[in-house]
Amino acid sequence: MIVLLVAAIVAANVDQPYPELAPLQHGPTALLILVSPWLLRRWPLSNGSVACVLLFLLLHTLGGRYIYSYVPYDIWARAISGHDISGTFGLARNGYDRLVHFAFGALLTAPFAEAARRHGVMRTGWSLVFAFVSVGFVGAVYEIFEWLLSVVAAGQTADWYNGQQGDMWDPQKDMAAAQIGSVLALVWLLSTRQGEGKAISPHAHSSKE
Repeated sequence: MIVLLVAAIVAANVDQPYPELAPLQHGPTALLILVSPWLLRRWPLSNGSVACVLLFLLLHTLGGRYIYSYVPYDIWARAISGHDISGTFGLARNGYDRLVHFAFGALLTAPFAEAARRHGVMRTGWSLVFAFVSVGFVGAVYEIFEWLLSVVAAGQTADWYNGQQGDMWDPQKDMAAAQIGSVLALVWLLSTRQGEGKAISPHAHSSKE
């Protein structure tokens, strides 16, 4: 999985259209790759959770190549179907960044919950609450980081990295997208546990790993 992510980062930087922003976009992912063997030895996760993290990082890597605001999904859609996504859904801005915020909540809720059960010794129900809150907390910290960057960075660099595209409510909408994704993930996790006949209340004991 690490090899796949390294290959994705390399591919994303071939003929990079925004080389001055590439370190900001891909640097954190590269750092995570370097420390991930230690992290997974120290706090192991299931293959499913690791796959969720990998998928999220692949989506981020694709977005990072085009600094999110310019992911050419309309061009790709027209080449495949003859119709563009923006026209079909009435999008006035590039929505790839919001998709990735949604994916953050949808894909990382399960890993957060598993980490809380396995390494935080939380009961199953409370681990799900922890995961939902963690999505909101990490999302808020990221938006604050973007704001601080806009304060210290040069104007055009800040605008490109923030990707607000003229939407003054972009941070709130991004955080809402992540929480909606988390809610859907929780519904799926809860329905799966019901199907297995397991308790799902906050007082339920965590399952054996």
